[in-house]
Amino acid sequence: MGFFKNLFKRKKEDKGIIEEPLTGQESDSFTGNPSDSKQVQHYIINCCEQIIEAGKELEEEKSEYRIVTDYLKDIQLIEELPQQDMVEIRAAAENVQNLNRMRDDYHNSEKRISDVQFVQMQQEEDKIPDAINRLKSNEAYQNTVKRDMNYLEGEKNEWYYNKLDLKHQQQMLKKLSFVLLGLFVVSTAVLLLLKMSFSFDITYSFMAVIFAAAVGAFLIFLKMTSNQTQIRQSEVNMNHAITLLNKVKFKYVNVTNAVDYAREKYHVKNAYEFNYIWEQYLNELKEREKFRQANEDLEYYNTKLVRLLKRYRLYDANVWVNQSSALIDKKEMVEVKHNLIVRRQKLRSRIEYNADNIRNKRAEVDRLLKKEHIDTQEIRQIIDSIDQLKAV
Repeated sequence: MGFFKNLFKRKKEDKGIIEEPLTGQESDSFTGNPSDSKQVQHYIINCCEQIIEAGKELEEEKSEYRIVTDYLKDIQLIEELPQQDMVEIRAAAENVQNLNRMRDDYHNSEKRISDVQFVQMQQEEDKIPDAINRLKSNEAYQNTVKRDMNYLEGEKNEWYYNKLDLKHQQQMLKKLSFVLLGLFVVSTAVLLLLKMSFSFDITYSFMAVIFAAAVGAFLIFLKMTSNQTQIRQSEVNMNHAITLLNKVKFKYVNVTNAVDYAREKYHVKNAYEFNYIWEQYLNELKEREKFRQANEDLEYYNTKLVRLLKRYRLYDANVWVNQSSALIDKKEMVEVKHNLIVRRQKLRSRIEYNADNIRNKRAEVDRLLKKEHIDTQEIRQIIDSIDQLKAV
C-alpha cells in the first residue's frame, strides 16, 4: 500500500525508538564529580541541548500527529457520507483509476516502432505513402527486369554454344571431305590396278565411285553451307541478345540504385517492412492521441474529484487523486485507515517518550541549578530558549 508512505520524513530511525521508546533513555542523574563546577556546567549545557533537540522533534511529531489525525477524520467523514453523495464521487474515482490504468498500460506497452523511425515517419508523413508505393513498384520492376536479364543471358549463351557447335560440325565436315577424297583416290587407284593387271572392265565401277564421291561431296557441301548460314544467324541472334541484355542491365542498375536508396533512406529491408513500419506508425499515432486524450480526461476527472470532495471541507482533498481505489473499494479504505492508525499510535508513543525525556531532563537541570547555585549568562540564555519552546 503506497498511500501516505511519503507523508512523513522519519523512516527507520523513528521506528526503532517508537517500538522500544525507553530502551535508549539516558540516566537522568548526574554521575560526574559534584565538586567540579565546570563538569557540572558542561553536563547542564549538554542536558539543555538534548532538551532543545527533543523539543524540536516533539513539535515535528505533534505536527505529524495532527496531520495523521486530520486524514483519519477525512476518512471518517467520507465513510459517513450518504450513499447518494458517494455515487458521483465513486464515478469520478473510477474514471480516475481507469485513466491512470490506461496511461500505465501505454507506458508499459512494448514499443512497436523506434523513436528514430517515428520521428522520420512524422517528418515525412505526407510523402511516405507515395514512397511505399514507389518502392513497391520499383521492387516489382526490379524483379521483372532481373528475370528478363536472366532470360536474355540464357539466350545469349544458347546462341553462343550453338555457334560453337556449328563450328565444330564444320571442322568435322572438312575432315570428312578429306576422308571422302582419300577414299575416292584409293578406289580409283584400285580400279586402275585391276584393269591394268587383270584387264577388268571398270567402266561401271568407276562410274559408281564417281557417283558416290559426287553425292558425298554434294551432301557435305550442302551441310557446310547450311551450317555457315546458321553460324551467321547465331551471331546475329547472339548480338541482338547482347544488345537487349545491355539495355536491360542499364535499366536494372537504375532501378536497383533507386531501390537501394529508398531502403537506406528509410532503414528498411524491403517495401513489406516499410509498409509494416508505416502501419505501426499510424497505430502509434492513435495510441499517442489516446494517451493525450486520457491525460486531458484525467486532469478533468482529477479536478472534478477534488471539487466534489472539497464540498465536505476535507483537510486534504487532493490526496485522494492518487488513492482513488480507496474511494471505490472498502477494503482499500480499511487498509488506508489501518496504516494511518498504526502510524498515529507510533507517533503518540514517540511524543510521550520525548515529552517524558524533556520533563526528566528539565527537572535534572533545575535540580542541579538550585543545588549548585549556577547562574552563568550562557546557561541562562539556553534556559530562556528552552522556556520559549512549546514542548516545555
